[in-house]
Amino acid sequence: QLAPHDPLEISPDHFMKPPSLERPLGSDHVGRDALSRIIVGTRTSLFVAFIAVAVAKTFGFSWGILTGYLGGKFDLFSQRFLDVLISFPGVILALLLLAGLGAGLYTVIIAIAATGVAGTTRVIRSVAMSVREMTYVEAATASGASQLRIMVKHVAPQCIAPLMVVASASLGGAIFAEAALSFLGLGIPPPNPSLGNMLGGVLGDVFKPPWWLAVFPGVTITLTILAFN
Repeated sequence: QLAPHDPLEISPDHFMKPPSLERPLGSDHVGRDALSRIIVGTRTSLFVAFIAVAVAKTFGFSWGILTGYLGGKFDLFSQRFLDVLISFPGVILALLLLAGLGAGLYTVIIAIAATGVAGTTRVIRSVAMSVREMTYVEAATASGASQLRIMVKHVAPQCIAPLMVVASASLGGAIFAEAALSFLGLGIPPPNPSLGNMLGGVLGDVFKPPWWLAVFPGVTITLTILAFN
């Protein structure tokens, strides 16, 4: 609804044309409208970021409550596994997963989501451990409530506020991760536009690309991440 042109439409009359009244952000090396591709690419990047964060936080939230409330050996083994995940830089871990899964929209989502589970689990675990010691949890245990009921009815609601903070703070990182993976050629496959592959594609074609093909997607990525942060 917003893009003035089809982002995939090739126009020989507009090869590498700079910004003009007809095309405010110029055209790329095959004549596609840069503004339309940025608009649609932003939608793609936001879709990937929101779904990846939702998946990561759902797993991290559930895992954090389980390991924080149950404790014992389950908590011990969980923390050692999380140590392994956290030891990998996020983009490197995502690259390893994409190398095995292959590039594509949903594999990018899985890769980005996997990098966000460990941090969320650690935060929710710490909250769950403090809630576990509350008097009303002890009262629920004394009244015969099951562990599952206590976790769902008493522990989980107290963990929602920190979850919202972690999720909102993670959106900027997810957008950056998608842009980085697409820039390296392992993200959203062309010709479908995303902010990262617009930058990576133009830099892969020519050593010194036209300024508008590097500046406008880069500024869009920067402003989007700053907005969420």
